[in-house]
Amino acid sequence: MAARFKNLDGSLPHPLGNVFKWAVGDKLAGKRRKSPDTCPMRRVEPDLAALATPPAPGEGARLTWLGHASWLVQLDGVSLLIDPALRDTITGFIRRNVAPGIPLEKLPSITATLVSHNHFDHLDMPTVRQVGAPVISGLGMARYFSPGSPPVTELDWWGTTKVGSVTVHFVPAQHWSRRGLNDVNETLWGGFVVEGSSASIYHSGDTAYFDGFKEIGRRFPGLDAAMLPIGAYDPGWFMEKQHMNPEQAVRAYEDLGARRFLAMHWGTFKLTDEPLDEPPQRLDAEWGRRKLPREPLHVLAVGESLAVRRAG
Repeated sequence: MAARFKNLDGSLPHPLGNVFKWAVGDKLAGKRRKSPDTCPMRRVEPDLAALATPPAPGEGARLTWLGHASWLVQLDGVSLLIDPALRDTITGFIRRNVAPGIPLEKLPSITATLVSHNHFDHLDMPTVRQVGAPVISGLGMARYFSPGSPPVTELDWWGTTKVGSVTVHFVPAQHWSRRGLNDVNETLWGGFVVEGSSASIYHSGDTAYFDGFKEIGRRFPGLDAAMLPIGAYDPGWFMEKQHMNPEQAVRAYEDLGARRFLAMHWGTFKLTDEPLDEPPQRLDAEWGRRKLPREPLHVLAVGESLAVRRAG
């Protein structure tokens, strides 16, 4: 059956032969880099009392990294949870390297949950069900939510919905989708632009580097923060169709024209071959090589919050 969705350039996931070569052939041949499953991570205890109250209209946004691609985004009186995977494991056997920034049971009241795509490290169904907030995601995603689950708003690329006075846009990404045996690219993947009265932020979801970053930046000029993935890139021949390395993430940041770079998608789950703590080291080296100003670069500790606000 033909895939329902494709990337902007028409590309599809790796064929099964490439998947076998990566997952089995190269591993048996000793061609894949070996690195530990754990590493030390900076983690801070969040101020739960402060996080209980989102910034009001005109007060900017508060962004709290929960680990991996999971964020608490608060602005204009609403609390949004993006790509929450807050349990001890994903897929039942990949364990967390670091505890979530906020334990599931201590989250503030969540107005809506935003899910970029259906992969298990971005859509952890038990987490989403326990939170219980309405879900915003791409086309076809309601299929995974049974009666009694949170209601789902499906969006096409460039589609828009409202959460209170906040506008949520679903934007393209260079990736793919699959959750079972027979649903390859049957649901749409993407990222989010969240616009409030005094801040606008971008969360890329999972993505390779692609020309779409320039178009997102053109359509949403003056983004106050871009949350961009820097990990899960090794081996490059296989991963670069779906994930960015740190150097590509810096290119994406420049294409977007965002004011701040917030690193994500590293250090939490061992998904690929690079050491868990390598991505921020490469990011720092690339930032220095390009002689970019240091102030906009943020590699937060898990549980750390950053306040952002529109200039002027």
